[in-house]
Amino acid sequence: MKTLAKEHNFLQMDGTENTWAVIPPSSSGWRQFSTNGAISSTYFDLAGMSMKEKTLFFEASGVQSTSPPATDAGGAAGDSLVVLDVMTSTPLTDNELAIFFSLGNFSGSTITWSETVYARQQVWARTLNEAGLSYMVLLNEEQYGSMSPTASDRVYSYRVVVAAGVLGGPGATSFFVYPARHILRAEAKEEPDHEYIMRLLRSYELQQEPDVD
Repeated sequence: MKTLAKEHNFLQMDGTENTWAVIPPSSSGWRQFSTNGAISSTYFDLAGMSMKEKTLFFEASGVQSTSPPATDAGGAAGDSLVVLDVMTSTPLTDNELAIFFSLGNFSGSTITWSETVYARQQVWARTLNEAGLSYMVLLNEEQYGSMSPTASDRVYSYRVVVAAGVLGGPGATSFFVYPARHILRAEAKEEPDHEYIMRLLRSYELQQEPDVD
């Protein structure tokens, strides 16, 4: 059994209402993908296991972080963030991630349930009761991964953040999302030849899209 980890850096976004920009250098590794969204991407390198003709079976997965998201002193009730953490057996473009952000791995999305190793989507906000705090409170969380085994050389790790301010009123001019660590606990096992060959073929087919590191 092995525990694998990949980290996503601190994110700061500055702006107003629904227009937000990724601020360097603190937001190293993040890139803008919409007027109010940012993406951080990396991958788990599993080539050493696949070279030994073994399949990776996942036992557990999750996300570690230090603190809830926060806003600057100007934050007000209604400021909110949506945070998506996802690990997949197939690479996703920014456009595909935007669709996944809205539809998950359900009907009409870009990848299936079996290709989604782990996914967690959270809604964070400052409500009337906590408007005096800089930290946001968690309003909702959904998880919808399959933990399906893979013979792929990689598992792709993404973090997507979409920010929203208070329309037509006072609100934050900065959002802060603290670093996070994606965790996979897995074991490499040998399968019967025919099962392994079919799984390897499926992994190969899934990775025939352009792969941008």
